Amino acid sequence: MFIDTHCHIHESGFYTDDREEVYKRAIAAGVKMICIGTTENFSAEAVEFVKTRDNVWATVGVHPHDTKDGWRRVGELLQEKPSKLVGIGEIGLDYFYNNSPRETQIKALEEQLQWAVDYDLPVSFHVREAYDDFWPIFANFPGVRGVLHSFTDTAANLEKALSNGLFIGINGISTFAKDKQAMFDAVPLEKILLETDAPFLTPVPYRGKVNEPAFVRNVAEYHANRRGVELEHLARVTSANASSLFGI
Repeated sequence: MFIDTHCHIHESGFYTDDREEVYKRAIAAGVKMICIGTTENFSAEAVEFVKTRDNVWATVGVHPHDTKDGWRRVGELLQEKPSKLVGIGEIGLDYFYNNSPRETQIKALEEQLQWAVDYDLPVSFHVREAYDDFWPIFANFPGVRGVLHSFTDTAANLEKALSNGLFIGINGISTFAKDKQAMFDAVPLEKILLETDAPFLTPVPYRGKVNEPAFVRNVAEYHANRRGVELEHLARVTSANASSLFGI
């Protein structure tokens, strides 16, 4: 069994006619999955998508790129306490692009982190070229647990993340970003969460195709080979990691 802790197969903007087939292929491949919210509307779609399907759960949150469009609806969704809601995210800061003003991103992050505290939910973080601002904000919310989704940053930020108890999300990037291999190898197995970020970041050997949760197995195989461990062992440990964080 594998757990894809970060995918977007619920989003109507990415998967239209084939959404159900993508889900069924994941289940057939022995993959459970978490559908991650990125906007107010897509968070609502995630909640709705998981209601009637087995082995799939949802988070709600607004991606830093989309904070300019608001995040109030996320708070309303949390108040409704939907079934199979297991976290908040993806939320954070992204200074690589200027899709939303930095001050708006920061305000949204702080408010959504407070919701994480209020509802005792783990967080899927998206942080890119913004750790100087992220760490002081994170420190203001002691006890928040979560994962740094799609982590590709420095060894120093990896060390800081681990010292703060955060998990590290590893996806298809790790199968082709050759300059980051030492960093990926340094993540303790007990702190790794497998993910796809489907439909993005398709792993080797499926580069050029639309990503999907079934491909999380390829990410797992890649790292099992690099670490010299049995695939079943890596799957068991990373699935236990996911279960401990998200309660699934």
